[in-house]
Amino acid sequence: MATLSDWVEGARLRTLPAALAPVILGTFAAHALGSASIPRALLAAGVALALQIGVNFANDYSDGVRGTDDVRTGPARLTGGGKTAPRNVKIAAFASFGIAGVLGLVLVALTGQWWLLALGVLAVLAAWFYTGGARPYGYMGLGEVFVFVFFGLMATAGTTYTQAGTTSLATWLGAIGIGLIACAILMINNIRDIPTDTEAGKKTLAVRLGDARARRAFELMILVPIVLGALAVPTVWALGVLLLLPLAWLLVRPVRKGAVGLELIPVLRNTGFYELVFALLLGGLLLA
Repeated sequence: MATLSDWVEGARLRTLPAALAPVILGTFAAHALGSASIPRALLAAGVALALQIGVNFANDYSDGVRGTDDVRTGPARLTGGGKTAPRNVKIAAFASFGIAGVLGLVLVALTGQWWLLALGVLAVLAAWFYTGGARPYGYMGLGEVFVFVFFGLMATAGTTYTQAGTTSLATWLGAIGIGLIACAILMINNIRDIPTDTEAGKKTLAVRLGDARARRAFELMILVPIVLGALAVPTVWALGVLLLLPLAWLLVRPVRKGAVGLELIPVLRNTGFYELVFALLLGGLLLA
């Protein structure tokens, strides 16, 4: 029987900073446009966190029942590790999606922009079919597309829009940066799992690119956002984005040196915090 600790591990708390980052940046961008709302920001954060946890449980369930997680270098999963019945993990995933849906409905009602519900439905469907269904697109190397669109563009610009009723060029540049770093989190996770994913037939983008090119892609996903952040701040304060360079190097260095397996887990965790720092720093600079 799974313990509380097992369920907490299954929720993959290390990924949650990446869920909060776009909401933080989107709220700063809304403030820069003269209209920020703490209640709406909190609702957006709740949606993002619930959706992220739902994705994590959905991946645990789908990969587990397919046997993809039978052998892995990271912590044992709830389903693949036999810690609880697959049905329980599936219920946890849909319960999380349900919470995201309720909070999203309240947020949409406050904005009066009911067309946003369609985007919410698409986000939940994309979250489930990433590894779920008969032809999961995550097994075809398209996982980064989902992450970039929903945890980058939509989460950041959507947060700004639900508060300010509009967006800005800075919002979109920041959203692209957030999306790339979110993709870096997925990429480094999949670089770690290239051997087991290849054996299981899971053709992630990292598997398709191969180890060397996947590592270069990770570097670009970490470094390009710094350039985008500088472009988003049309003042001398743009130089403040360079403060990210030492943090970026701490992430890139072990990947360049060929870290594998368990050596990549700190990189995975720290990439999430890098995204959070990017959001806080860029958001602050937008108000400078």
